[in-house]
Amino acid sequence: MSNSPLARVAALVDEWLLLWVVLAVLVGVAVPSIGALSRLSTPILAVMIGSVSLTLSPERFREVRGRAVLAILLAQTAMPLLGFAIASALSLSPALTAGFVVVGAVTPELVTPTMTELGGGDTALATTALLLVGLGTLAVVPGATTALLGASVTVDAVAIVEQLLLAVVLPMTLAVSLRSRWPERIGAYDDLYPSVSGVMVVLLVGIVTASNASLVRGGGVTLLVVAGGAVALNCTGYALGWTVGARLTRPERIATALSVGMRDFAVAAAILVGAGFPPAATLPAVAFGIVEMATSAGLAKWFGRAR
Repeated sequence: MSNSPLARVAALVDEWLLLWVVLAVLVGVAVPSIGALSRLSTPILAVMIGSVSLTLSPERFREVRGRAVLAILLAQTAMPLLGFAIASALSLSPALTAGFVVVGAVTPELVTPTMTELGGGDTALATTALLLVGLGTLAVVPGATTALLGASVTVDAVAIVEQLLLAVVLPMTLAVSLRSRWPERIGAYDDLYPSVSGVMVVLLVGIVTASNASLVRGGGVTLLVVAGGAVALNCTGYALGWTVGARLTRPERIATALSVGMRDFAVAAAILVGAGFPPAATLPAVAFGIVEMATSAGLAKWFGRAR
């Protein structure tokens, strides 16, 4: 399998994932019409989660340690505070500040398990945290915005639960069931599954960038400032996750760092729009999404090489 054409293509995807992500961003900005493919986002996410979940057995989830999950949950509570602090330090407008707070408060990005797998981390832990924090978002976002901004933001609970079910729970359950039923047959292609997920990541990056190309193009100086804040929030999140995981195993620590540093920018943007904020309020979410895709691909590569 290691010398087959598929294996060579998979290696090309894994080795140069960061390059493909950057190219997807450039193509998305240059060809906004690609944004029309956004209606395919949920199926793409389902394929991404399902592919990486084929590497997991039920035993992997039973081995997830409570202390590792707790570390992620504790670090998660600090992210909206960090978002508010960064926006305040940059003297951003109330709308942009709300954008950073909501980005910090939402669930980890749905591609986190894929990046965790590519980096040699505990994928079962990252997936478990994704589901738990995703449900916690229903309370964390309104609570954080009320405490930090003085006005509660309504969260579309149905939309979040629906996304978690369709894009995470169902494909993950199917994949784990297949792995349990035919472990040897499914396990024979373990080297390919993360690469399939990687391709889905690249497609999503291009689609999301294209959908928000007008914001990126018209951002001007404000975009540069917001992008700097996005880098600060993203990297601080990675550092916080890595720090709280100091007493965990290396795979758990990788999962913790990525789960805390990566945020679901699409959910954040949807919440801001639904709450009636002006379009500019979604700029932090868009900038963060582009930044985190590039940094997480780089981290996954670095973690993977350090194994």
